[in-house]
Amino acid sequence: MPKPSDRVNFYKQISSNKRKSFLLIIIIFLVFLALGYVIGKIYAGYFFVIMIISIVISISYILITYYNSDKIALASVRAKLANREQYKQLYNSVEGLTLASGLPMPKIYIMESEQINAFASGRNPQNSVVCVTTGTLKKLDKQELEGVLAHELSHIANYDIKFMTLVAVMVGLIAIVSEIFLRSLWFGGGGKDREGKGNAILMLIGILLAILAPIVVQLVQLAISRKREYVADASAVKFTRYPRGLANALRKIKNDNVSQEDAKRYNKATAPLFISNPFRIQKMRELTSTHPSLEKRIELLERM
Repeated sequence: MPKPSDRVNFYKQISSNKRKSFLLIIIIFLVFLALGYVIGKIYAGYFFVIMIISIVISISYILITYYNSDKIALASVRAKLANREQYKQLYNSVEGLTLASGLPMPKIYIMESEQINAFASGRNPQNSVVCVTTGTLKKLDKQELEGVLAHELSHIANYDIKFMTLVAVMVGLIAIVSEIFLRSLWFGGGGKDREGKGNAILMLIGILLAILAPIVVQLVQLAISRKREYVADASAVKFTRYPRGLANALRKIKNDNVSQEDAKRYNKATAPLFISNPFRIQKMRELTSTHPSLEKRIELLERM
């Protein structure tokens, strides 16, 4: 049992991680400005025409994906709409949590998998879905299930799909600009008629930025994703007022045996949506993961 001095207030946890998320997205924006400024000093004319066309195509693709995110995610895991009579307890749990959170009732889907997992998707609370695996319903008790469902509803309440789409757009733009700039160097020309040491230094800075910027912002994007998971955990406690439910569920997830055959049911593109990495890459460095370690999440929940 943690000492009173070690206790974590879930309200402070929510506001702290939200604040850190916004600070991280500002870093991505500053990287984008720096990259655009340096390339703008080096190139003019046709480069920006090509860049604008590429950006428009990229944003259009991301927006189409965003507006159909729930359909794409559900189709990728072959989820089916849950029958209310067959899954009465599941519906009752979700309805109770929507009343506690003030959210509209999402559509509920079931995915065939022995793994304990769940995800939420949708561009806003009015167009949202929650999907749980059959393994989740078999292996979790009522309080643990409600902890998992509250976590997923928290993603909906916090508009995490919209937030992460904005991040993805900015990261994608930086990747496109960097790629176009580096490829343009192979063809030569297009640059402003500047000679001498100053231009060489500027070109070197541009190349370094174009190489490093996509890597840096991808790491920042992963850090934002981890912060949103912490926010969802703390918000789940806010909805249920029972941190042990989610903590025990995460503990069962940690000890859940996942077969290679079952892991094939999941799509790598939708893996970040789930409450836990469905491929169980928990031993990898957190720096390159979309989720915080289960150990850290459980430890924080036990202190709430």
